[in-house]
Amino acid sequence: MIFKKYEGKIILRVLLLFVSLTAGSFILVNGWYIYLALVFPVIIYQVIEFSRFQQKAHAELDQFVESIHYRDFSRYFDVKHAPAEIQSLRKGFNEINTTFKVISKEKETQYQYLQKILELVDTGILSYEEKEGEVVWMNESLKKMLQLPYLKTIHSLAKRDNRLYQEVMTLKPGGSKIATAHLDKQPFKVLVAATAFQTDGNVYKLIAFQNISEALDETESKAWQKLLSVMTHEIMNSIAPISSLAETLKHRLQQSQASLHTDAGTMDDLALGIDTIKKRSEGLLKFAQTYRNLNKITTPNLKKVYVGDIFENLYQLMQPTLQQKNIEWEIVLKDTDLLLHVDPNLIEQVLINLVVNAIEAVKDKAEPKIILSAYLAVNKKTVISVADNGTGMPEELLDKIFIPFFSTKKNGSGIGLSLCKQIMMLHKGNIQVQSIDMQGTAFLLQF
Repeated sequence: MIFKKYEGKIILRVLLLFVSLTAGSFILVNGWYIYLALVFPVIIYQVIEFSRFQQKAHAELDQFVESIHYRDFSRYFDVKHAPAEIQSLRKGFNEINTTFKVISKEKETQYQYLQKILELVDTGILSYEEKEGEVVWMNESLKKMLQLPYLKTIHSLAKRDNRLYQEVMTLKPGGSKIATAHLDKQPFKVLVAATAFQTDGNVYKLIAFQNISEALDETESKAWQKLLSVMTHEIMNSIAPISSLAETLKHRLQQSQASLHTDAGTMDDLALGIDTIKKRSEGLLKFAQTYRNLNKITTPNLKKVYVGDIFENLYQLMQPTLQQKNIEWEIVLKDTDLLLHVDPNLIEQVLINLVVNAIEAVKDKAEPKIILSAYLAVNKKTVISVADNGTGMPEELLDKIFIPFFSTKKNGSGIGLSLCKQIMMLHKGNIQVQSIDMQGTAFLLQF
């Protein structure tokens, strides 16, 4: 409507100019030169005014285009003090700017809203320009996950974690894979997925990182629990009758010994064989009963306890053994107000198991030492560490030590660390190991 009024003013001026020119032509043709002196100034005035009107309109249009070019939608064109002929034009420009301002505000709100959503999700997100590798954006979840304050280019990731960098670079858009991220020698599994999009002639790659270590640990633990449940059930059902039968055979052999015409050596051999069958059967039953302990713990009795109190109880319990074996014992706890919401009995069981393992690891060291410490990590998780300067473990064993039945000791049952892991998972935490062969080992409990 506004620009129609503006067009009407132009048409009116053109019509007036046309009428003036027609009148001047008519006077000129009829030779009325005296009247031409009156009409000619009117024509000149209309041409000059029309030219000024167009110049003003062009100047206003240039200012409007400049404001659009620089996205200066806050610019206001003064209507009240403008010449009457361009007031409608300025009013139209103001309405367009207002519309653009609303659209820009809506887009900014949507952008901020989207950013807040991406900051809240646990999934790490990274976007970079594919050709040069320049990182466009990365959310806080990714920074916390990889403990990276900033990445200028995707290639900078190679300095932090080269193996993860190689996995990301070889991942095709639309694909996903499980990779391993290494954080201060504490590896964890991440599901990496990629997609790509193009804008302004540039191709961008979007990578999503999801920490799935806890989910994999939980799935693995449940699988082991089911296997152990079936296995112990079958072993006990199969072995119990054998043990009972061996006891019956031994009793009947003793009753029939007087009536059997055979030498004493043969009878002794038979008795010894039956005793062996009975003992091995009872051993297998005890073995199965031991592994049933992995499935007994289901619900921890959670309480708020100070880490210092847990350390004090552990010290009182283990100090005599450590003194007897001449093992140096060090406790590091800078924050005495550090609290845990745990089952203290179960956590003490875990720590006892780890300390006993550490005592075994340092037994051949000239200056054996065990360090028990606790601190608040960067990710706000409380960490308890049991470290020793013992024999350590080769890297190929680190992924196996929490598997039930696996043990590095000759007489080990392979149940201790499996039980520790299950207890930590019941507390929504995890247990990790760092070890260097022949230098030492550290177990980290993260709550």
